[in-house]
Amino acid sequence: MIFPLKDLIEYGDNMYEITTAASRRAYQLSSLMDKEEKEDYDGKMVALAALQVFTKEVQFRLEAE
Repeated sequence: MIFPLKDLIEYGDNMYEITTAASRRAYQLSSLMDKEEKEDYDGKMVALAALQVFTKEVQFRLEAE
């Protein structure tokens, strides 16, 4: 499942930040899930991660360098 295009267009925050957060979340999901769990999602880790970040199910923050 992916979020509606209308919601993405109306998103008011920094698109680069949410894209980076979703990418890192997809990496986490891929690393943490076992093979059977990954098969349940049919390998769509990026879509799941993007949905989690976009709907604020998973929070992210920027760290100062």
